[in-house]
Amino acid sequence: MTTTFTDETRERAREIIARYPADRSRSALLPLLHLVQAEEGYVSPAGVAFCAEVLGLNKAQVGAVATFYTMYKRKPTGDFLVSVCTNTMCNVLGGQEVYDTLAEHLGVGHDETTADGTITLEHAECLAACDYGPVMTVNYDFFDGVDASTAVGVVDELRAGGRPMPTRGARLCTLKEMAVQLAGFADERDGAVADGGPGEPTLRGLRLAQQHGVSVPGFDPNTPIRSKAEADKAAAEAKAKAEAAKPAPVEASAAPVKGGDGASAPTGVAEPAKPADATGSTTRDVKAPDDKSPQVRTAETRQPDADTAVPDAPGTKVPTDRTGTAPEAGDARSAEAAGVAANAPASDGKPAGDEAGAQERNLTEAKAGTDADGAGPADANETGAQK
Repeated sequence: MTTTFTDETRERAREIIARYPADRSRSALLPLLHLVQAEEGYVSPAGVAFCAEVLGLNKAQVGAVATFYTMYKRKPTGDFLVSVCTNTMCNVLGGQEVYDTLAEHLGVGHDETTADGTITLEHAECLAACDYGPVMTVNYDFFDGVDASTAVGVVDELRAGGRPMPTRGARLCTLKEMAVQLAGFADERDGAVADGGPGEPTLRGLRLAQQHGVSVPGFDPNTPIRSKAEADKAAAEAKAKAEAAKPAPVEASAAPVKGGDGASAPTGVAEPAKPADATGSTTRDVKAPDDKSPQVRTAETRQPDADTAVPDAPGTKVPTDRTGTAPEAGDARSAEAAGVAANAPASDGKPAGDEAGAQERNLTEAKAGTDADGAGPADANETGAQK
C-alpha cells in the first residue's frame, strides 16, 4: 500500500531539513522519521521511501536507522502505547503481575494492539524510574507506583475516550500527537504543557539539602539567567581584556642575529629570547636525530622487514630468523600477498578460503570414522586438524 503524504507533512519536512547545514541534511533523519510516524502511526515502507527521497538517501540507509531505535514502530500501533517495566526493581515490586494482568484483561501480548486500535501493550526492560516502581508509561508519560487494579483502571479510561492524568508530566496525548512534538513542533492543544509536577522521591534530595544547609559554594539561587545578548557582550569584554594583557611583540633588530647553528638569521628578524632552563642555559634546542612519533616507531618495530625495522629504537630489536640473520626486504609483503592470493573471496558470499573441495574432503574423512592406522573418531579429528 502506497501512502501519499499530505502537503502539510511535506512542508514540515522542508522546515526540518532547513534546521541543518546544507551539507549536513542527513542529520534531519531522526525528526523526519517521527514526522512520518505522526501521520501514519508507524514508520511504514512508504515513510522510509519518503525520508529517503527528501534527504537523497537510499531506503536501506533509512531503514537501518528506523529499525535501530525502538521509538520508531514498524507496524501499526494503537493511539496509546502502554509500557510496563518488568526489570529487576519494578519486577520485585510487582511489575510482572501488572503486565500479566493487563495482557489478560486486554487480550493481547507484547507488542500487540487491541482490536479497537486503541492500545498497544509492551513490556519494557527499564523506564528509568526505579524509585517510583512499579511504573507504567502511556506514550512515555509516567504512572508511578501502579498495581494491577490501578493499571486496569487507566487502560479502561483510555478505551472509553478519557485522558487520565499522569503522575508526572504534561497531559496525555496520542502517539501521533507525541510524534509531532518529537519531530520538533509545538503541541498546540489547550493546556498541553500545563499541570503535572515533580514526584516526592525526586524532591527528597533537595529537601534534605535544605534541611542540612547543603549548597554549592558561592551559589545564589536569585541570580538571574543572562540573555544571549548579555552573554555575548560579557564574552567580548573578556576577549578584549585578554588581548590587552598580552605582552608587546619584540621589535625587529637591524643587526643580523646568529642562529643556533652559527648561520646568520635574515636581516631585520630577531630571534625570540629563550627562557633559561633549570641549569641556567639558554642554548638553542637541537632536534634529536630520530624524532619519529611513537605510533610510527611501533609500526616499524612490528614490521618484520629489515628495510623498515629500527635497530637503534629503545627497547626494540630487528627480527631475525633461526640462523640469526635479518629477513630480506619485502619478505612480509610477499608473505601477505601469497596469503591473499591463496584466499580469494568467494563469489557466493562464503568466507574467503571456504572451498567446496576442502569441505567434501573433510566430510569424507569424518564419515570414515578412522584413518589408515585405525584411529578412532577423536584421533581422526586431530589428524584432520593437523592436515
